Amino acid sequence: MDIDKLDLVTRFQLEKKGNVHGSIYHVTQVEMAYNSNKIEGSRLSEKQTALIFENNIITPAENGEATKLDDIKEAENHFKGFDYILDHYEEPLSIDQIKTIQGLLKKGTSDEGNPLKPVGEFKVIDNVVGIGYTEVQTAAPDEVVSKLTELIKEYQANTPITLEKIVDFHVKFERIHPFADGNGRTGRLIMFKECLNHNIVPFVLKDVHRDFYYRGLNSWDDEKGYLLDTVGMEQDMYSEFLSKMNFRGNINDSKVPKNKFEERLIKGKENQSLTKGHSTKRKSNESKKL
Repeated sequence: MDIDKLDLVTRFQLEKKGNVHGSIYHVTQVEMAYNSNKIEGSRLSEKQTALIFENNIITPAENGEATKLDDIKEAENHFKGFDYILDHYEEPLSIDQIKTIQGLLKKGTSDEGNPLKPVGEFKVIDNVVGIGYTEVQTAAPDEVVSKLTELIKEYQANTPITLEKIVDFHVKFERIHPFADGNGRTGRLIMFKECLNHNIVPFVLKDVHRDFYYRGLNSWDDEKGYLLDTVGMEQDMYSEFLSKMNFRGNINDSKVPKNKFEERLIKGKENQSLTKGHSTKRKSNESKKL
């Protein structure tokens, strides 16, 4: 086996199976779990998260703070959620898949015994989410299935899938906010999965960039550049990490154009999609002027 010729999804799967310490899979698991949970308020340090993943142990917090059992459980759950998207990265997004991811993330937490916070099921009461400094009214419980179904349908019909379309799906998913909790973590795992599926460099949204991330979510309708720049920065950081690990392959070989004709066809569809988007925006702006 020539390890240098493997794509990233194959490397992930091999390193997961081989339980290789310090591998791309290992580091990505810890980085994803630590940062995604930290964005949502987890008190675990990166070191604590790594020890849970590596040895299933927890050490006292360096600042002396007590550690919440839910924080520990949600770190363990995130590892399982990441494994799930690796096992199912090629499958089209679906309602059941999204429910499964959220269920894995919240299983065994204090939410599981709370009827107002169903695990692996959609919310039963209305909620308002604060994206950055602005509260956003989300979909009502009885609207979730129809709105999420329509979002998935729209996303899958608008091919080829690009980074901007993945991020756009994420923004709209967060605005629907289909679950009582775990929406952000579910959404970020979906983005990673979709990047793997479509041969796009994946990324880990860092907690230290949380404010940029929230600003991007909040400003998406008026200025997509904020969030795309943040995601692009995270992609650059992940690419640099892969380079340090001497990874030279594609993300997903099955989605690489097989010849020049196929490559031109894909680029043509991308340009057509961009032109359509700009045209729609111009019409919208003209309508506003009228």
